[in-house]
Amino acid sequence: MEQRWIDQWNNRYSQEAYAYGKLPNAYLQEQIDKLTPGLILFPAEGEGRNAVYAARRGWTVWAFDISQEGQKKALQLAAEHHVHIHYLVGGIETLDNMPDAFDAMALIYAHIPPDLRSAYHQALDKRLKPGGIIIFEAFSKKHINYVTKNEKVGGPREPSFLFSLDEIKSDFAHYTFLELQETEIELREGLYHNGLGCVIRFVARKNNG
Repeated sequence: MEQRWIDQWNNRYSQEAYAYGKLPNAYLQEQIDKLTPGLILFPAEGEGRNAVYAARRGWTVWAFDISQEGQKKALQLAAEHHVHIHYLVGGIETLDNMPDAFDAMALIYAHIPPDLRSAYHQALDKRLKPGGIIIFEAFSKKHINYVTKNEKVGGPREPSFLFSLDEIKSDFAHYTFLELQETEIELREGLYHNGLGCVIRFVARKNNG
């Protein structure tokens, strides 16, 4: 991962306030509450709001992010809630130091540089058990129209960092989508996700074989 991305996120997470708040993402909360706790992975987890929520619900949690400052805030949040999370700093290579088979993964606003994204998804896929679940929410390509009108809603301003339904279906071709939608939502998440936006959300189960 380029140093500029590391610097960008360290700068954002170094402030005292939690950039996206301390509460979990609403879609993540809704979907994870339907599942039986097991072993879950949170890539690009930032300040830990979603990982800590999963730990509070009884999951064994692993997470990683490129930001050292994000890790500090996540571990602080975990301590506030008296739960433990395994949180590594780095990119996709950190998977080498994690369990081999997860029951679930949560990709929440994991806007990976486009030249790395498919390889990133493929590497994550190898760590998910057959029958395992992915919970996903991120900004769609239509979101560019929303952030142009209201920068407070957040999200990338470069369309190549945003997602399309076709890209999702391609990267997760051997999954069964239990839910897949592109939809307008009202975001109220901390300092940087506020207002109307357009997202792609899905829950998918990895096929056997």
